[in-house]
Amino acid sequence: MKLVKRNWLIMLAFVLLLSACSSGAISTTSDNNKKEETEKPTTTDSTSDEPIKIGALLPSTGVYASLGENVMNGMELYFEEIGWEVAGKKIEIVHEDTEADPQVSLRKLRKLMEQDKIDILTGPISTAVAYAIRDEVDKNKLPFLVSHAGGNDLTRSKRSDYIWRSSFSSYQIGHSMGQWAYDNIGKKIYLTAADYAFGHEATAAFKDAYIAAGGEIVEEVFAPLGNNDYSSYLGKMNRDDIDGIYAFFAGTDAIRFVQQYEQYGLKGKIPLIGSGWLTAEDTRPQQGTAPEGIIASIFWDYSLDTPENKKFVEAYEAKYNARPSIESAEGYDAAAIMAKAIEALNGDVSDPDKLVEEISKVELNSPRGPIKFDKETHQIIQNLYIVETYLDGDKTENKVIDTVPEVVDPGK
Repeated sequence: MKLVKRNWLIMLAFVLLLSACSSGAISTTSDNNKKEETEKPTTTDSTSDEPIKIGALLPSTGVYASLGENVMNGMELYFEEIGWEVAGKKIEIVHEDTEADPQVSLRKLRKLMEQDKIDILTGPISTAVAYAIRDEVDKNKLPFLVSHAGGNDLTRSKRSDYIWRSSFSSYQIGHSMGQWAYDNIGKKIYLTAADYAFGHEATAAFKDAYIAAGGEIVEEVFAPLGNNDYSSYLGKMNRDDIDGIYAFFAGTDAIRFVQQYEQYGLKGKIPLIGSGWLTAEDTRPQQGTAPEGIIASIFWDYSLDTPENKKFVEAYEAKYNARPSIESAEGYDAAAIMAKAIEALNGDVSDPDKLVEEISKVELNSPRGPIKFDKETHQIIQNLYIVETYLDGDKTENKVIDTVPEVVDPGK
């Protein structure tokens, strides 16, 4: 009888030991779409040891991969500078690849919310992705700081109490150049852009401001996104009755358009103006000397001569051995805004309404200049800079020649 009792006690102790080992920190995830076996609290508070989790929905593959990487680089730089800690709470970034695909992004968002238990979301690059996840974010009351996507409707018809944007709107990019172009370029402009939503939005905003100033849009033409040959379009623009060309192209489209603008004899004959992506840090080196003389509007430039930007550029180049891009600056600012909001709550991000309220109050002198939020539209208010590209030896650089201060999106 004593032997049986001893064996029973040994078995009981063994069962209790197994039970203890199966709780707490051990969790498994066999793939990106399965839940962790151990549930974690859905939110973090100031007394918990759980880190504050930031979900980053940014592409790491596909056409926008480099943009996503640069946003991540900027965020990581800022959090590294503050030791990955705010108000005594550790900061953790959980990154998911959007693949620039709205449906993939929606699945990744659900994984971030249900499995990773993120406290705040940032990204994406694609406006289509931002629109696709909007309802899920709103329904789950997930604080969402948009760090790049610029489609107007994010802070207009698709506005949500939980969505705030720290990047830009296409309205800000286009509208900021309208009055300036009328005053400094001339009374008649030819308008061209890539044929997709952002190209249409940015050029429409320019058109409205330019016409309101007294200017005339002589003609407008839209080229397919990803176009290789602009000869037929440039041929139509090669005319004597216009004072300039306003263009919105980005990435490889910007590289080809600017190169062919020179090749077909328009450089030096008809001024080219447009959005800052025409001559951005990640496109200009591939354009040779073709962008010399182009004038563009943008909310940040490498050449901005402020203490905040100089510090940012120096730190970025030291860490990554490369120049920052505009997306790098966006990531850096987004991290700073999130950190300031978390700090104001003393690390307690358990209430999403309080978190977005603190985001709305953030005002910074960032690498791009002074920034703050419009509490009605949830859109950032910021300076837009008029930059001119000039020849520096055998390469080109940008310089700021004017500032359009505190550009506000109308929210409608």
